[in-house]
Amino acid sequence: MSNVPTLLGIEKPERKPSLVEAAYDAVKQAIRDGVFPPGFQGSEQEMAQRLGMSRTPVHQAIIRLQSEGMVELRSKRGIVISALSPDDMKEVYDVIVAVEGMAALLLAEQPLASREPVCCDMERLNAELSESLARDDLLGWADLDAQFHARLVRAAGNGRLERIATVNIDQSFRARRLTLHLRSKPTGSIAEHQRIIDAIRAGEPGEARQMAQEHKIRARDMIVDLLRRYDMKHL
Repeated sequence: MSNVPTLLGIEKPERKPSLVEAAYDAVKQAIRDGVFPPGFQGSEQEMAQRLGMSRTPVHQAIIRLQSEGMVELRSKRGIVISALSPDDMKEVYDVIVAVEGMAALLLAEQPLASREPVCCDMERLNAELSESLARDDLLGWADLDAQFHARLVRAAGNGRLERIATVNIDQSFRARRLTLHLRSKPTGSIAEHQRIIDAIRAGEPGEARQMAQEHKIRARDMIVDLLRRYDMKHL
């Protein structure tokens, strides 16, 4: 176990994730990966066994995931993995539009010394995104795109904003993955990302928010249209 410095300069052991946090991450990842697909019904004991975990932390993880809208607890059916409709997905993206717009605004308001390293990180990720598209690696692109937007939100320095973003981005994951090979190659996203970076680097909060929101609005409209066109009603 490694040590981490404290404000008093005294080192203490770095905290390991608790069993509940580990269970939360494991259940959420299983939902994202389709191990427990939309509409899946099961008991806490069954889910714990499939994940190789004990029931108590899985129970606590399920309660948290219920509050985030990813699962439902029903008296006679046990745990049901929530299924989202195209209308639900539009609502999810409406929240993401607002949150990422505010994150870009807050970041652009920070001193240049604070925002410049973030801009450099985002430019590095954007370059890797471009390379992924050149290799037709759409799964790699999707992962890097998620990292790009997570970096933006995290750098805003607002923990509540980040938590809201995380919940809604998790809910949008399945739709993004399902439509990944139905859409045209997202080459335009690279230039859109750069416009967000440029506005943040220039210290223009209003422009940064507008660029971030327009980027996510285009993504929302494209994904929701594909879900409706291909009659994907239970995500």
